[in-house]
Amino acid sequence: MIKVTEDNQYVELTSPTILPKASGFLWNEKMMIHVNCRGYAVAQFMQPEPAKYSYAPNLEAKTFMQPEQPYYAHHPGRFVYIKDEESGELFSAPYEPVRKQADEYTFAVGKNDIHWRVVQDDICIEMSLRLPKEEVMELWRVRVTNLSSRKRKLSIYPYFTVGYMSWMNQSGSYVENLQSIVCSAITPYQKYQDYSKIKNYKDKTYLLAEHKPVSWEVNQESFEGEGGLHAPSALQADTLRGGDALYETPVAVLQYRLELDAGAEQEYRFVFGPAHDEEEIERIRQHYFLKKNENGQDGFTAAEQEYADYVAAGQGNIQIETPDGWLDNIVNHWLPRQMYYHGKTNRLSTDPQTRNYLQDNMGMSYIQPQIARAAFLTAMSQQQISGAMPDGIILHPDAELKYINQIPHTDHCIWLPVCLKTYLDETNDYSILEERVSFADSEQQASVLEHMNLAMRWLIHERDGRGLNYINQGDWCDPMNMVGYKGIGVSGWLTIATAYAFNVWADIAEQAGHAEVAGEFRQEATQTNAVANEYLWDGNWYARGITDDNVVFGVSTDVEGRIYINPQSWALMSGAADQEKREKLIRAVEEQLESPYGVEKLAPSFTSMREDVGRVTQKHPGSAENGAVYNHAAAFYIYSLYLVGEKERAYRLLRKMIPGPNAEDIIQRGQLPVFIPNYYRGAYRQFPRTAGRSSNLFNTGTIPWVYRCVIDGLFGLQGHPRGLLVRPQLPEDWNKASVTRLFRGAELHVNMEKDASVEAMEVYVDGQRIDGDMITDIQAGTTYDVLVKLPL
Repeated sequence: MIKVTEDNQYVELTSPTILPKASGFLWNEKMMIHVNCRGYAVAQFMQPEPAKYSYAPNLEAKTFMQPEQPYYAHHPGRFVYIKDEESGELFSAPYEPVRKQADEYTFAVGKNDIHWRVVQDDICIEMSLRLPKEEVMELWRVRVTNLSSRKRKLSIYPYFTVGYMSWMNQSGSYVENLQSIVCSAITPYQKYQDYSKIKNYKDKTYLLAEHKPVSWEVNQESFEGEGGLHAPSALQADTLRGGDALYETPVAVLQYRLELDAGAEQEYRFVFGPAHDEEEIERIRQHYFLKKNENGQDGFTAAEQEYADYVAAGQGNIQIETPDGWLDNIVNHWLPRQMYYHGKTNRLSTDPQTRNYLQDNMGMSYIQPQIARAAFLTAMSQQQISGAMPDGIILHPDAELKYINQIPHTDHCIWLPVCLKTYLDETNDYSILEERVSFADSEQQASVLEHMNLAMRWLIHERDGRGLNYINQGDWCDPMNMVGYKGIGVSGWLTIATAYAFNVWADIAEQAGHAEVAGEFRQEATQTNAVANEYLWDGNWYARGITDDNVVFGVSTDVEGRIYINPQSWALMSGAADQEKREKLIRAVEEQLESPYGVEKLAPSFTSMREDVGRVTQKHPGSAENGAVYNHAAAFYIYSLYLVGEKERAYRLLRKMIPGPNAEDIIQRGQLPVFIPNYYRGAYRQFPRTAGRSSNLFNTGTIPWVYRCVIDGLFGLQGHPRGLLVRPQLPEDWNKASVTRLFRGAELHVNMEKDASVEAMEVYVDGQRIDGDMITDIQAGTTYDVLVKLPL
């Protein structure tokens, strides 16, 4: 059903029906496309805000990705109909819209391409999708091969969804001199001031063909006729009628007729995407199909290689070999790719949430730290002189804070030291603290050190008389919007997380030689932890918060939302939980929140609105923040378990994030192990039938935390100002593991082995045993062989 290819470059699925929503995604810094195994697709690009060129048949939201994306007959997609001209038999690739079961089927998700191989009645159709490095377009290859021993007469019909483009103005036709279907629209607008923006939009959608078609159809209704997409009436004729669309829903369908001898093949190439005008399409046609470069390649082939090189530049800094090959594959190949996507695209947003922007660039610290450094400086340049961080970071001159970023949240300051620490661990670039950065509301400049101090003191200031941090209309949990909108309610999680942020910042400041700052914030952390224990400890776990009406919630007396994972995780991180509390809260998490698919965000899930908590309680039980295995929060907990040495529990939950290899588990989740989704359905004890189902949404802050868990926790190869700490926490049933760790320009080949002859860990570098657990004097450009002997 699912396998990883021998070269580890692809994950393959051999059925379009067992995991009907299995998918992969490609991106560049201007666009993203998410395609599933059956040929359905969601694509968007930036101009500068998110826009579409392949639409649904009705008006739809286009501002953010949807979890658990629903698919339906007219969902946007990329398909090929194949008709046997002699028998009249019809099938489609990859599977939709005809839905005829193939004799052979493979859906293969790779790092820089996605392809299908479908065999029906000895006709093989291969489809592949790639992107250019920079331009907004899809690059498609369709190869037809006659596997039979006789000549075959066929028609193939590439079918690309255009959909309902605009209620103002939409049309489409075949433009012969471009060898392209061109569909045009006007983006709807109301304010005359917006015209100056929309007049330059890429409001055309084109399907550009390398080979001239026999015929075409641009009218969706005429193409379907009475047969619908399953058996379009237009395909009953010898050729398509060559129709256009005049304020009618357009489609892009081309027809090619071919005769293939036994064993012969024919390939077609297409470019699909948005354009501003026909002159732009002609430029694309010339570049991608007609002109050759110095290597004799046309632009299409050159772009494919350039994109492969672009994706390859996002390699992670560890390669592992363990007893768990499934873990090896996702850590070595897919986690860094997903982390790279987030860091390079900013989730295709011009105003990413501040917490997302900082955490995504925490991940870039492992891949391209110079990008992370610039991002931290950008974020701090938008800080107010009071120390407050904005709800979103503006990345484009025309951008403004939108949607959730217009709702005041109170957690953004804590992410500054938390995310900066990873950058410093990897690079030892403490000079960043001396960089001078301006403010959003003042021409005054201050060092990064001073910006950080202001952020920490803002957290101290934004508290009630008890010392608990206000929540306003949300903290890390966006939809917890009614706990403190009156200005009184507080966040238990944020209070505890603030103590952790203080401790992290104190460590950074101390390493940078600022002992007085370190002492100040260590004291603040101690006091904050004491406040948390006084007001938030419920006897076996920590409460989530206290409402505007002074009601403590996330406690044992609650029927729903009795326990939340985040306060427990961060209490382990901050040191609020002593040994006794640690044991109690870990037991409570195991008993109430752990499921076969990971640790749930809260339990029991809410089944009706709780008006003093907010819209989180209106979400379906077990979905998203209402009790899902919300992997971002689960990763916090796993990281906290590694911090306190709970290695078996940590690895068990880490492993639950990855689908498989058990077939039943994969089917229940409905996802390939090529990314970690933002959530798997929870409410396992309430609704076990749907528990574990993947959101199939790859936008998530989970990934840098998982990578951090693997590096700092599982393998314990964490950066330090003096070198590389070696403190592995391998599971008990692993006797050995190996890691290639790229670190500050050096390459370390680390072998970890259980050895009955040692009573405590021993570390050898190039054959010489070192004192302690710190590898020092690491030189860039040097390769080191490291042996770590661990007691049985």
